Amino acid sequence: MSILTLFVVIPLLMLLGMWFAKSDNQVRGVMVAGSSVLLVFAIWLTVTFIQMRNAGNTDAMLFTYSIPWFKPLNIAYSVGVDGISVVMILLSAIIVFTGTFASWQLQPMKKEYFLWFTLLSSGVFGFFISTDMFTMFMFYEVALIPMYLLIGVWGTGPKEYSAMKLTLMLMGGSGLLIFGILGIYYFSGATTMEVTEIAAMNNIPVHIQKVFFPFLFIGFGVLGALFPFHTWSPDGHASAPTAVSMLHAGVLMKLGGYGCFRIAMYLLPAAAHELGWIFLILTTCSVVYGALSACVQTDLKYINAYSSVSHCGMVLFALCMMTQTAITGAVLQMLSHGLMTALFFACIGMIYHRAGTRDVRKLGGLMKIIPFLSVSYVIAGLANLGLPGFSGFVAEMTIFVGAFQNGDMFHRVCTIIACTSIVVTAVYILRVVGKILFQKVPNPEFYKLHDATWDERLAIAGLIFCVAGLGMAPLWANEIISDAVAPLIEHINTAAFAAAL
Repeated sequence: MSILTLFVVIPLLMLLGMWFAKSDNQVRGVMVAGSSVLLVFAIWLTVTFIQMRNAGNTDAMLFTYSIPWFKPLNIAYSVGVDGISVVMILLSAIIVFTGTFASWQLQPMKKEYFLWFTLLSSGVFGFFISTDMFTMFMFYEVALIPMYLLIGVWGTGPKEYSAMKLTLMLMGGSGLLIFGILGIYYFSGATTMEVTEIAAMNNIPVHIQKVFFPFLFIGFGVLGALFPFHTWSPDGHASAPTAVSMLHAGVLMKLGGYGCFRIAMYLLPAAAHELGWIFLILTTCSVVYGALSACVQTDLKYINAYSSVSHCGMVLFALCMMTQTAITGAVLQMLSHGLMTALFFACIGMIYHRAGTRDVRKLGGLMKIIPFLSVSYVIAGLANLGLPGFSGFVAEMTIFVGAFQNGDMFHRVCTIIACTSIVVTAVYILRVVGKILFQKVPNPEFYKLHDATWDERLAIAGLIFCVAGLGMAPLWANEIISDAVAPLIEHINTAAFAAAL
């Protein structure tokens, strides 16, 4: 058994422990213990991975393991990680750990909530370690299903509507995915579901690739907030509990970008080159539309939700540029956005819990009333708008530099249009910070509010440390991501060139 399987086994043991827990304190104890072990294990995996690469191990995937699961369709439980997978696993572990403390005081049905939350996290970890298409799809579905109950039961506002909208749209995307996955399997010879083996064969005709590429890119793109299939995201974010919003925006949406690159582009490279311009237009729309939509929102969660549409759109935008630098920036953006949007949603949830409203027009003067949460919100905002020293700056500059490496007019015009989102982001972030933190206190009852508790401070401090740490010391992440991207983008470009001959 591969050591990577522990990322699935540990959440299952957590589920078992919580099932037998008799009190809320025991449930929280299981969550803290399990999420701590996952975080330590993810850090160990990252350090060990870097050491193995530095020692000269150049295998495409490390810690690989495969065992047949369903032989008639050549489905196997296959796992392995490269630099992209490793940073995504580390991100997931950080969000699960901090989300545990952000949900410390959640009521009611704490036990049931953490059971579904843990099941969701097991699906996320399983997706990132899988190298078999069907196994990856299975874990993808395991990650999506709990979202319906987590929002529909523990959410706020029109939670039933939001949960149903999210479920229907993501399940629609899943239908496209299974069609595309089976298409790749049968037209590649129906001998394996293993991603690296299918890529090595590279025997899918170009006209077949053109048929199935849109199904896969749109199927994963729905989860990655691809315009115009993004509409589930703002409603889902606005209604979800704090920790679910953190995991949803911080990790779950990254499955979309990861799948677009690992499955759609890597296995259908000729179609990615020939049809990429269509999705580049759509992703450019995502980047700008999300930022402009955030400017006109009055609900703090909707502001951050549309901001996530913009930033996740930038991930898909960078992938469509198909240069090593741009795709490295895309993965950095997934890592950066996961951390800073989790920080944002944590701060918003804690402010809402105290003030009883997320309406920007009804908030004000919070800086002198709840200074810790207010300063944390400012830090999240500055990271979001790409201030140097934070992770957002590193990711966005890498994307735009990589995008400009395409010398043709079309790609450069799209890049310039996407760059305008930086200015728009600064507008809505600074506007909200000024209104809710520094204007006159509109409600005398706000003076009774108390600042963050110890569990909330721990969650927020951990995320701030990661956002600032990645911003000031990004080279370790850039190097392992770039090393993983290089052979993948070389395969995509070489296969597409060969198909064009």
